[in-house]
Amino acid sequence: MVATSPNDAFVAFEHVQKSYDGVSLVVKDLNLSIGKGEFLTMLGPSGSGKTTCLMMLAGFETATHGRIMLDGVNINEVPPHKRGIGMVFQNYALFPHMTVGENLSFPLEVRGMGKSEREAKIMRALNMVQMGKFVNRRPAQLSGGQQQRIALARALVFDPSLVLMDEPLGALDKQLREHMQFEIKHLHESLGITVVYVTHDQGEALTMSDRVAVFNDGRIQQLAPPSDLYERPDNSFVAQFIGENNKLPGTIESLEGGKCTVRLETGEVIDATPVNVTEVGAKTLVSIRPERVEFKPEMMPAGAHTIDAEVMEFIYMGDLFRTRLKVAGSEDFVIKSRNTLGQRVLAAGEKIKIGWAPQDARALDPQ
Repeated sequence: MVATSPNDAFVAFEHVQKSYDGVSLVVKDLNLSIGKGEFLTMLGPSGSGKTTCLMMLAGFETATHGRIMLDGVNINEVPPHKRGIGMVFQNYALFPHMTVGENLSFPLEVRGMGKSEREAKIMRALNMVQMGKFVNRRPAQLSGGQQQRIALARALVFDPSLVLMDEPLGALDKQLREHMQFEIKHLHESLGITVVYVTHDQGEALTMSDRVAVFNDGRIQQLAPPSDLYERPDNSFVAQFIGENNKLPGTIESLEGGKCTVRLETGEVIDATPVNVTEVGAKTLVSIRPERVEFKPEMMPAGAHTIDAEVMEFIYMGDLFRTRLKVAGSEDFVIKSRNTLGQRVLAAGEKIKIGWAPQDARALDPQ
């Protein structure tokens, strides 16, 4: 369920602000509603405020202003151990002197649960993450990926309705990290729990989330499902932060009927979809995704806008070719094309024409 307002939210931040020094705000008037059973990711660069928001929700930081609601209850003054929230950290935070089973038993003992019930819950949680046979091992006897599975099982063992994850896969290698992304996604779907996930990895956010809140400078720049963030970014920050993106600076020359023309700095005029530009003469950045650009005439979309380009670099990447071009004065324009049978190799210095569908070019506010 996706919450559209605080009234139907399982988690709600209402005008939340956070300052550490009483002067500068790390989080600026945050309003965010999260539905029960939703997987929401807070995504952004270091210092954007995302981790601070997670720590306030967990109870490890206190909001300077505003309310944080959990299932209709104001939890601003509720201590962390009484919020009933599961936590998974990047550094695992396992007790090294305890076995796996003892690590999972600890949050159950704190809640006064009997031994037989504890044992059943421990094995159920370990089996969820395929770690049942490691119950008597100590953390030092496990790999990083295995420790992260145990940390995840410990967060789930007491059946929390909300689980918070702070960069949980950051210490893992690329292949294992991608595997764990799908494991966590499938666990979320099967258990129906609410997950709030923090990461700076945009690929991770797009893969796992129902919605993503993109943070920068203490504010949410855009809150949307992954496909909307990628295909329809609201501003130039989101377009640049989410995936690779070609940017062509220019000026709005005409604007009507949900379409516009842009005169690039080198004089070419192209069609685009205006996003947050509202007047003729305004400066803009035209955003075009690398995989939406074609250089093969037979693959050009209907009504494609074409422009001259010069090949600067042609890189083999296995399943893809990455071609860097000089386009309209920019030497960092990139095309990504599939490695297909008979793919023509482009040579540096070669002059070609490239094209894209006008709707794939988005005129954004350059700020």
